[in-house]
Amino acid sequence: MPPFSPEAGLGDTRQWRAVKSRYFLQLVALSALWGTSFMLTRFAAPILGPNMLAALRMGMATVALACIMRALKQRWPLEHWRELVILGLLAVAGPHLLFSWAALHMPAGYAALLYVTSILFGAVASSWLKEEVLTGPKLLGCLIGFIGVALVVRLGPVQVSPALVVAALTATLGSAMSGASTPLLKRAITRMEPLAITAGMHALSFLMLLPGALYDLPATRFTAAALGAVALMGTATSGIAWWLYARLMRHVSPLAALSSTFMITGFGVLWAVVFLDETVGSGLYAGGALILLACTLVTGFNPLQRFMPGRAAKTGS
Repeated sequence: MPPFSPEAGLGDTRQWRAVKSRYFLQLVALSALWGTSFMLTRFAAPILGPNMLAALRMGMATVALACIMRALKQRWPLEHWRELVILGLLAVAGPHLLFSWAALHMPAGYAALLYVTSILFGAVASSWLKEEVLTGPKLLGCLIGFIGVALVVRLGPVQVSPALVVAALTATLGSAMSGASTPLLKRAITRMEPLAITAGMHALSFLMLLPGALYDLPATRFTAAALGAVALMGTATSGIAWWLYARLMRHVSPLAALSSTFMITGFGVLWAVVFLDETVGSGLYAGGALILLACTLVTGFNPLQRFMPGRAAKTGS
């Protein structure tokens, strides 16, 4: 398929039509897997503590990816360490640590809904790096998105408290870091192998988080269940899933890859309701709907366009 063209815009349905069904199904599977992270973080954070949880997750991801690197005889991209430090901080270390802290005071469903704001921050970062034009509808989408976040916190089933507000702001900051890393990751993929990028940024993230984990080590309470949750997150949702996602981005347009964030949020809320017995209040519905509306304005994403041949033909002209 042809490479994605920034001039075509995120709303160009030609990018959607170029996506093969197998790649779309891979995105759905990855989203379902990533959606479990909010539930597992909510479970493990109170037991291990956010610093230890984030560091162990990065450490296990590094071990898994290092084994794959060795098996495939790929080299570590040491010459790109500065770029990987920035990517690691923005894409994995910062978001995982902040969401681990937020999980102490916030239900997993809240965190999953707030994560979708990463799309808004990704659009702003892409505009700042001259990869996207920030238009009126996109600015309106950013405003609506933050209103949606406020509704999630204010009208959700959990009583509003200073701790909840701080947790929501912490999760939103983590989403901002994740979104800001998107254009940087796209650029890095053109210069490095997906596996090398994934392994490098997770290894450096582990080194960043290690001091905090060592500081908390004497007070950390280890349990088999919590360590099992971290092992699953580290090897599957961080290590292998990130590698597969980076590989997938070589075959699908950024618009198709972007859709995974919507699906991650949906799966995150679903798993929290099914496995953690969390309730879904009116605030979650209303705020979540506003957040999704905001993201459609910011990205130009319209799932109905791919089923509208007339509109697609007009777009392609």
